[in-house]
Amino acid sequence: MGGQAIERREILRYIGIASVAGTFPGFSQWAFACKHVETHAALAQSVPHAYKPLFFSEPQFLMIDHLAEMILPADDTPGAKDAGVGEFIDFMVANSVPVTSHYEFRSTRDAIRAGRQVQEQFLTGLDWLNARSTAEFGNQFMASSPDQQNQLLGELAYKSKYKPATEMGREFFAVLRDYTVIGYYTSKIGLESLGYPGLRTDWPKAPGCSHPNDPGHVYLQTPHSEAQAGTKMADLSIPEENLIG
Repeated sequence: MGGQAIERREILRYIGIASVAGTFPGFSQWAFACKHVETHAALAQSVPHAYKPLFFSEPQFLMIDHLAEMILPADDTPGAKDAGVGEFIDFMVANSVPVTSHYEFRSTRDAIRAGRQVQEQFLTGLDWLNARSTAEFGNQFMASSPDQQNQLLGELAYKSKYKPATEMGREFFAVLRDYTVIGYYTSKIGLESLGYPGLRTDWPKAPGCSHPNDPGHVYLQTPHSEAQAGTKMADLSIPEENLIG
């Protein structure tokens, strides 16, 4: 349910957005992947504590946490719940930070307005999901069976399963998915699950010079053709695992 392509420029924007959350010491699980907030992350996780929602009520937060796990469940790697994505979502929504690219910001006022719209969309979306679940299954969403939950969420996630009168639910799911994916893949757990090489801040061993007999590189030959200039990556003296594609 979380599989959607994201452009590189959007990823960079998301990392910038997540760095704001990375300064918050109140998380119990979510930790920003970048090094400049390791002190905050270590402080937050050194003393075990339960996360206290900033925006959602406790039942709403548990529902958000559960929905995020349904979108990015644990399999061979940790899921959204292990990464603390629910905490990330609560923090961002509490601070009126829109993370989707569907908004066009021309001023601070536009950003504030979009943030407030997101808050309303989350609250009305959770209410809609509970009402829809009650209408179809006789129980609110969290009290429904896993199969019923998957059926209802699938009707919002996949175009082939769309049903009439679910537009509000589909819009809410799209926003929730954006926050979930961004929260997960800007967390340390999320990037570790991808084997992202940028998490390595210290090289175990610096590669040595491939010209030990010419330390000043005085006698290096200048390529005389485009073929020579286009040297294959495999011929360069840089370990392949040190390259970020």
